[in-house]
Amino acid sequence: MVPCELTSVVRESSAWVASQSSHVFINQKGLEKVVDELNSDLHMDLWDFEGIHYFDGGPLTVQYLFVLDALNFCFWPDADLHYDHVAAGLRSALMADASTFDADRLEKFTGMDLRKILNWPRELPLEEERARLLREIGTELNRSFSGKAANLVAAANGSALTLVNLIASHFPGFRDHCIYKGRQVFIYKRAQIFVADLWGAFKGKSFGAFKDIQGLTMFADYIVPAILRHLGIISYSPSLANKVDSFNELPPGTEEEVEIRACTIVAVEKLGELLSAKIGRQVLTVQLDWWLWSTGISLQSKLPCHRTHTIYY
Repeated sequence: MVPCELTSVVRESSAWVASQSSHVFINQKGLEKVVDELNSDLHMDLWDFEGIHYFDGGPLTVQYLFVLDALNFCFWPDADLHYDHVAAGLRSALMADASTFDADRLEKFTGMDLRKILNWPRELPLEEERARLLREIGTELNRSFSGKAANLVAAANGSALTLVNLIASHFPGFRDHCIYKGRQVFIYKRAQIFVADLWGAFKGKSFGAFKDIQGLTMFADYIVPAILRHLGIISYSPSLANKVDSFNELPPGTEEEVEIRACTIVAVEKLGELLSAKIGRQVLTVQLDWWLWSTGISLQSKLPCHRTHTIYY
């Protein structure tokens, strides 16, 4: 059963984890220092959608983004594979054949099919799970939305939060939650990032017109916690720091892994509140996430990120 106000539950359950955390800590002084050092005229544009992504201004872009965000997770242990490879590979496949991501074809996807359209020379991380998720979205798009992700978006009636709920209700592979100390914790990274990608790609218009985009949380992954740690906003216990810095795997659902993601959500919420107060206008969490992620990507070679084999991020 999917909660009615899903992003509210993400915030509430993440805040509870942060209050119980024994491995990850949010540093108020670190938050204040970062905000103090940021320019008061800080401007965060919408995500730059040019270059690696497909965009035609219509329903095919929505289909592309839904496929992309179904696959937007776990790029390691392949050191050469990055998000850009997947985004650009899907774009190239779609430009060569506009029917590549038709729901009927998605229903039949195999791991080898995915590797072929991405032009990747070896097995992808979690390749069979990626193919399974494509089959899942193809099947459900056909069953409930006449095969079109654009119809899924239309069913949300311009509400970002409703769209997150619809995705989680209809597509099990997007139900990003876990159990922490006996309590269910909700994250929903990929469901939320699909909505944000629509908003960014369409610049808040057409399929990206959402009246409540401010209701999204950040998209808890592996890059943003690394940059927050680098900035002194979060810190790790000595044992967790050693695991992350040594690139040891953190199994999904462990206390340490859940705390990293949940505390990241809470820390970014706090950062947004402080920054909004400083500059006198609301900073959207979506924009703040993109700014942190881009900063983290630019420093990725210097930032140890936690490693977890998971379909959720």
